[in-house]
This record gives sequence, structure tokens and C-alpha cells, in this order.
Amino acid sequence: MRRRAALALPALMLGAGPARAVEWRGTPQQGALLIGQGAAGQRLALDGQAVRVSPEGFFALGFGRDHGPSATLTANGVARPIAVARREWDVQHITGLPPAQVTPDAAALERIRTERERLAAVRGLDSGRTDFVRGLAWPARGRISGIFGSQRVLNGQPRQPHYGLDVAGPVGTPILAAQSGQVTLAADFHFFGQLIVLDHGHGVNTLYAHLSAIEVRQGEDVRQGQRIGAMGATGRVTGPHLHFSLSWYRVWLDPQPLLPA
Repeated sequence: MRRRAALALPALMLGAGPARAVEWRGTPQQGALLIGQGAAGQRLALDGQAVRVSPEGFFALGFGRDHGPSATLTANGVARPIAVARREWDVQHITGLPPAQVTPDAAALERIRTERERLAAVRGLDSGRTDFVRGLAWPARGRISGIFGSQRVLNGQPRQPHYGLDVAGPVGTPILAAQSGQVTLAADFHFFGQLIVLDHGHGVNTLYAHLSAIEVRQGEDVRQGQRIGAMGATGRVTGPHLHFSLSWYRVWLDPQPLLPA
């Protein structure tokens, strides 16, 4: 760990004594990633899922878009509830997509299934890296054209919510690593087009999609702010933009609250 991050209150007291205090950055709400710190060697679990704790006591917690109103954080066998705030989600209508991108044929569906398995595998990684403790930086400059959590209606047909933040700009706009990490996937997918996934440790990862160029290799370590690709219009798009996603393991999260104003 290169530096210790100062974490803001609140602190959740789990049992007696200062060794049981847990602090985190962020607000427990739908779509949120919390970066926390507790006592070194503490055993944590969120809603029954084991949570990795670094030797310095750092950990990450994620709450999905549709998480219920409460969660249970357990430390060394002591459980306490956490209130998870509900959010309202926009509805976004997108028209002009090629029919095959809205209703894929059998061959495309098989490709999509295989790609989803590949993506799930890298998003499920649980490495000991602690890059996630550092805050996110903007991966691109441009107009915000899509936000996390909005219900997508494609060519008049309701589809799953949008699990990322879209930044629109010209083809070739530099795409930068939002955090230091390791490239776990660099590939060309049916919906995402050319994409990159970076692992930041403890299940935290970021995804960069619809690229016109990939400028890193799988297995490569990158630093925050390093150019990793270029904005494009590959995959299912109506124009050039970056689809930027944040995950805690396989749970999609909202990156925007963690980005600078």
C-alpha cells in the first residue's frame, strides 16, 4: 500500500472496544461503493458474503441498483444493520438502433452468452490489490450522455437498466485509467464493442467500452491517468462515446458519486 487514505465518518460500532469500529467513505444507498477501514485482521461479511480486508484494514462494500432498504454488516461474528437509501431512476429512450442490436439472431445470442461468461469471470476476481482505496479520476472528457441506473427503452422496447456512465465525444478522444490496476480483459464484444476491464483489488473493477482502439494488453499493470485506449463507436451505439462502468465483484455500481465534480 503506497499511502493510507483518510476515511470519513460515520463509524459503525460492531461490538465493544475501538478494535470493532468500522469507518467508510460514501453514503449507503442503491448503486453505492463504500471504501472502508477497520481493525487489521477483522473478519467482515456483507449480507452473508465474505468481504476481503487488507492487512491495513481496508475493505470495499457495494450495494446494487435494486438493493433493498437494509443490509447486514457482520464483523467477527457481530452483526449490525445498515440502512440503504433508495434512489429514483430515470427512463431513457434510445431510437435509431439497427434491429439486430436490439433483437440479435441465434448466432449473435450464442456469442453474447459466451461473452457474458468471460466478463463475469473477470468481474468476479478477488485480488489483494488495494488500488481501490484511491478515489476515481475521470476516464474521459466530454458531454454526459447517459447515467447509471436509467431504465433503457431501445427502439420502443424496454430493456435492462443502464449500468454505466456515458461520456460522449469525438472518435479518438483519449481514454484514461480511472484508477491504477491490472488489465484483466481487452477484447471485442457484440454489445460493448472494443472494451477493457481493470482490476483494482477486493472485487472493485472498472470497464471501458465502445472504444475505437485498445492500447494496453491483458495482464498489464496501468497507473491512474494512463492512456489505455481511444473513444469510439463500436458495439451497440448511436454515436461515439465511452461507456464507463464500476463494479464490486459482479454487482454494477454508480461511478459518478466517486468522481471529482
